Amino acid sequence: MDNPALALILQGMSIQNDITIVGGGLNGSALALALASGGFSVTLIDSLAVGTRELAEFDGRSYALALASKRLLSAIGVWDAVKADTQPMLEIKVTDGRAGEGPSPFWMHFDHAEIEEGPMGFMVEDRHLRRAFLDAIDASDLITHLAPATVTEQRVIGPWAEVVADGQTVRSRLIVGCDGRSSGVAERAGIKRSFKDYEQTALVAAIGHAEPHGGVAHQFFMPAGPLAILPLTGNRSAIVWAEDRARADELSAMDNDGFIDALRPAFGDFLGDIHLAGARFSYPLNLTETDSLIADRVALVGDAAHGVHPIAGQGLNQGLRDIAALAEVVADALRRGEDIGAPDVLERYAGWRRFDASMLARATDTFNALFSNDNQAVRLVRDLGLGIVNASPALRRGFIREAAGLTGDLPRLLQGQSL
Repeated sequence: MDNPALALILQGMSIQNDITIVGGGLNGSALALALASGGFSVTLIDSLAVGTRELAEFDGRSYALALASKRLLSAIGVWDAVKADTQPMLEIKVTDGRAGEGPSPFWMHFDHAEIEEGPMGFMVEDRHLRRAFLDAIDASDLITHLAPATVTEQRVIGPWAEVVADGQTVRSRLIVGCDGRSSGVAERAGIKRSFKDYEQTALVAAIGHAEPHGGVAHQFFMPAGPLAILPLTGNRSAIVWAEDRARADELSAMDNDGFIDALRPAFGDFLGDIHLAGARFSYPLNLTETDSLIADRVALVGDAAHGVHPIAGQGLNQGLRDIAALAEVVADALRRGEDIGAPDVLERYAGWRRFDASMLARATDTFNALFSNDNQAVRLVRDLGLGIVNASPALRRGFIREAAGLTGDLPRLLQGQSL
C-alpha cells in the first residue's frame, strides 16, 4: 500500500505524520496540497463526508481568486483542473448610491490593463474548485484524508501534538486549525477570540442576465450595505448583497420571483433582464480575530484566525496568504533541520502574517462603517475620496495591485514558485 498512514488506520493503529490539519474546507485542502508539494506527510481531518463536498450541479456558490491566489493554485497543481471553468475579472467598478436612484457621479474604475501581470483575479464556482482539490488530494500519497471525522481531544506531549478523531489518535509535530470562525483547535489551545457583530446579513446567489458582463466586477455601496456583482462564465454573475438583518430576513423569506423583484432596483438594468441561476444562501456578517495565530504546536489559518467582512472579497485570498506563508516557514525550517512545531519557527509565521491580517481587518471594518450609512456629510467625503482615487493613475494602480494580491512580502507559492 502506497500510503503508510492509511495502512496504519486499516490495522487499527495510531497515525503518525508530519502535520495534522483540522478542517477539510478550501483552506484545509489547499494547505494539505501545499505541504505535500514540499514533501510533508499530512493528515487532513474533515468533519464532512467527501460526498457532501462533491456537487455536480451549480448551487450558486463561487469565489473571487486574486491573481496571486491563482499562482498558488498553479504551484500546488490545481489550476489546470479549474482554469477552463474560470472567468477572468478584467475591470472593477466601484460606485455609491441608493437603490433605484442610480450611482453617484463620483466612482472608481480599475482596469487590468494598468498592470502588466494580467487579470486582477478570476471567479470560480465552488463545485469546480472543491472537485479539483479532492481529486488532487486523492492522487497524493502524502495526504491521508479522514472524512467524516470529528476531533474530540487535542493535546501536546513533549515534541508531539495529538488529536483524537472518532477514536483514532493522530500524532504529528504540528496541528493546523483550518476549522473556521468557531475553531475548536483554537479553543482547545486556549487561544481567545474577539467578536464584532455588524448586524448585517450577506445574501448570496447567482444571477443570469440577458447581456454579457464583459468580465467587469461591480461593487455598489448602498446605505444598508454593499452589493457586489461578480462575473461568472457565460451570461451569469454572482452577487453578495449585504443588508441589515431585519431586511435580509424578509428577503430570505421571499420566493425566487419576489427576491428577484426586490433585487432589481439595486442591481439595475445595465445587464438587461435578470433571473435566478442557482440556489440562494445567507450568512451573518461579523468580524472575528484571535489574540494569537499560534500556540504550543498549533497554528491557525484563514477564518480560524481572522474572519473579515466580505466587502473587499478577500476572505479566501486571506486564507491562501496564510497558507503560503505557513508552508514556506515550515519548509524552510525542515531544510535547516529545525523542529517544524517549535515556538521560534511558528513565531516566524505569526510575525509574517500578523500585521497584514490586522490591517485587512481594520480596512474592511472601516470601509463598512464608512460606506454602510446614509449620513450626508460622510457620503460627501467618501464620494470625493472615490473621485480623487479615480483621477490619480498612481493611486489606481496601487489599488489594482492590492486587489490582485501582488503587494507586500509575498511567499514563494503566491509568486507561482515551488516550496
